[in-house]
Amino acid sequence: MRDRAQALLIDLDGVLRRWDPAPMIAVEVQYGLKPASLLETAMSWDIYRPAMAGEITHAEWMKLVADRLPLDGEEATAAVAEWQAYRGEVDPDALAFVREVRAAGRKVGLATNATDLLRGDLDLLGLTGEVDLILNSWELKVHKPAPEYFQQACVAIETVPKRVLFVDDDDRVIRGARVAGLSGYRWAGPEHVPYLRKVLDLPM
Repeated sequence: MRDRAQALLIDLDGVLRRWDPAPMIAVEVQYGLKPASLLETAMSWDIYRPAMAGEITHAEWMKLVADRLPLDGEEATAAVAEWQAYRGEVDPDALAFVREVRAAGRKVGLATNATDLLRGDLDLLGLTGEVDLILNSWELKVHKPAPEYFQQACVAIETVPKRVLFVDDDDRVIRGARVAGLSGYRWAGPEHVPYLRKVLDLPM
């Protein structure tokens, strides 16, 4: 039987923060862009990776996105700015779970691939004080699912990997966490919170 987890590392996007697609769709309709073209362009690996690894700033990343859109310069810049104005929403179920874990005396770290905008976003969303520490790939200069990311995260949360529960919505990242020795669990909503409570040995 695995050791009970004593600390939680939890992802931001797709777990603690959710995104309504409507604002992006509205921008794409307004500017005559193909559906999902903004997100697909932003996620192009050659510009996404350096943005997550702290090699370029969020502003530089978005400039590269704008440069690749089939619009003239001013239109492309405006479209990206309007898309980026929406910063997502807090998932109340995930936040309730985080609060429960901390109330039980367990440390919680926010473990996310993000840019230099992260801390401002957390302030905006009211999440800054909801976790014990923030593990931002942009600041660590290494992104999930690299083993070095999980090594640094466990050192920061002062817990050995086998005693850390990692929750994310990306299967590839979960596999990386497990290879690094953590207990990895894919978040699909609050229905499995009772199981996660058991993994962390929380009072029922």
